[in-house]
Amino acid sequence: MDDRFNTTAGWVLGAGIIALGLSSISGRYFHADKQHRPEKMGYEIAGVVSSGEGGASKEEPIEARLAKADPAKGEATFAKCKSCHTIDAGGPNGIGPNLHGVMGEGVGVGAGGFAFSDDLKKVGGKWDWATMDKWLKSPKAMAAGTKMTFAGLSDGQERANVIAYLNAQGSNLPLPAAPAAEAAEAPKEGEAAAAASGAPEAAAKK
Repeated sequence: MDDRFNTTAGWVLGAGIIALGLSSISGRYFHADKQHRPEKMGYEIAGVVSSGEGGASKEEPIEARLAKADPAKGEATFAKCKSCHTIDAGGPNGIGPNLHGVMGEGVGVGAGGFAFSDDLKKVGGKWDWATMDKWLKSPKAMAAGTKMTFAGLSDGQERANVIAYLNAQGSNLPLPAAPAAEAAEAPKEGEAAAAASGAPEAAAKK
């Protein structure tokens, strides 16, 4: 009986020592007891773009997008709008107003007797390029109480295409000039130094 007890106790003690040793080793290997959080949390997943700095490119100004806009593509996109809007001259209002000649008109002025929301009327101004671009991006963001249920177009160039199409339907405003190209980059440090060192030498030869 004593031999069996001693054998059992020996196995239990041995297993405890082994478990303690493995715990200590794993703690050291994986730094489970470290006090500082990891410098980089989590793991990167292939194909997923970070939403941090540099994750999304800055949208071009509306003038630059209009310079390369395609009214034909805008017409194709506008097909989604025909369930609510007409665009022919003299066309009736539907769920939304007739949009013939809309570019340059006052915002929410009640064209053709259409009853615009009070929130849209408060916006004021005219349907210029920037205002229409903002509206098509998110009507609710521009006028929270608008009757327009359309969510908007997130693609900037698609919005420019639609605006170019709208302009060709009775407005025909001259398109804005595209932004001037950015100034040439300043010479690099080494080039500037070389130019500066060569200036006295050139002056001495004169």
